[in-house]
Amino acid sequence: MNGDYPHWQRVPTRWKDNDVYGHVNNVVHYALMDTVINAWLIERGGLDMHTGEVIGLCVESHCNYHGSVAFPDVLSVGLRVGHLGRSSVRYEIGIFREGGGEPAAEGHFVHVFVDRESRRPVEVTGKLRESLEALRVNS
Repeated sequence: MNGDYPHWQRVPTRWKDNDVYGHVNNVVHYALMDTVINAWLIERGGLDMHTGEVIGLCVESHCNYHGSVAFPDVLSVGLRVGHLGRSSVRYEIGIFREGGGEPAAEGHFVHVFVDRESRRPVEVTGKLRESLEALRVNS
């Protein structure tokens, strides 16, 4: 497995993830990426998505598919930060079959952190910034 990701999360596929072609549908990959990112932000970054003053809005997402996965595959999802700006972050995600060497998919998400009320960008500081720094890699 690729050691270029500082954080890993194990995610089992579900029966409903398969589409009529017998593989996990592309929209599930985006949901996996979003889930791993937000779990990190809540658990490590202290982000309060329900009542916090700062929220992260997805302004860009992308995924390259290299191979199919299907239920009942168990996936290992790697997470890193490729760029951390003043108010934005680019997450890079690798989706691997458990025990596999090559990624089944690789993608990225860009969040801009904004004030919940005004929706204006805010500087990433404190525990949130520390948690993102812990994921940063040199591209």
